Amino acid sequence: MGLTNRVTTLVKQKVNVLLNKFENPKEALDYSYTKQVELLNHLRRNIAEVITAKKRLEMQKIKLMDNSRTLDEQASRAVDSGRDDLAKLALERKNANVLQLQQLAKQIADMKVEQDKLEQTEKRLSTKVEEFRSKKEVIKAQYTAAEAQVRIKESITGISEEMADVGMAMNRAEDKTEQMKAKSQALDEMLDSGTLTDYTEDKSSDEIERELEKASMSDSVEQELAKLKAESRRKRKVKQSSTNNSDNLDNSDEQTESQNEDEIKVS
Repeated sequence: MGLTNRVTTLVKQKVNVLLNKFENPKEALDYSYTKQVELLNHLRRNIAEVITAKKRLEMQKIKLMDNSRTLDEQASRAVDSGRDDLAKLALERKNANVLQLQQLAKQIADMKVEQDKLEQTEKRLSTKVEEFRSKKEVIKAQYTAAEAQVRIKESITGISEEMADVGMAMNRAEDKTEQMKAKSQALDEMLDSGTLTDYTEDKSSDEIERELEKASMSDSVEQELAKLKAESRRKRKVKQSSTNNSDNLDNSDEQTESQNEDEIKVS
């Protein structure tokens, strides 16, 4: 029994949680109002049935009263005709009608009391239903406003499930974008280093481009070599010119000294 009670309690708890999760107060209010309107309509149908039954009894009462007057006339005519037996029969039937009239009057009175009670109940219930309808609309409007405020504040603070999902989606998108960027850069490096081959490129154009690059490099080397040679020749000329100037100066000094010696000897 203990295990059964625990299971029953657990099931009730789970059902209660599930109902609270899916219960919509606005829908609950509308459903309650609908049930009250149905009850009010059912009460009005009962009142209509009571009134209908009372009307039938009243119509039957009128017929019995008409029949009683007819029997009175018949009894009077039978007495005038010396037919006491017929007069007695008519009076007996009249008395039976009177008894039925008394019973019908009591039934009609009872049904009138029941009708009055139902009509009073209908008025009170109708008033309560109308009050509930007005209050229901106010509560629904307040709930809608509160619900909107909660959703707005949850969105602003980022604690709503929708915003959390949006944030997670943005993070995943950013991560994937960074991964794609890194992969693209890695592929560029591999293509530049020759590790990978780009099969979409034009081979002939690529080969021409390489040959042009080689020719450009060769021209550059030749130009630099020509500059170096020219610089070397310029340096040699400068050096040779300097050497010649030095030799000329030495010869001039020797000639001057020889002339001075000759002059001395002549003297």
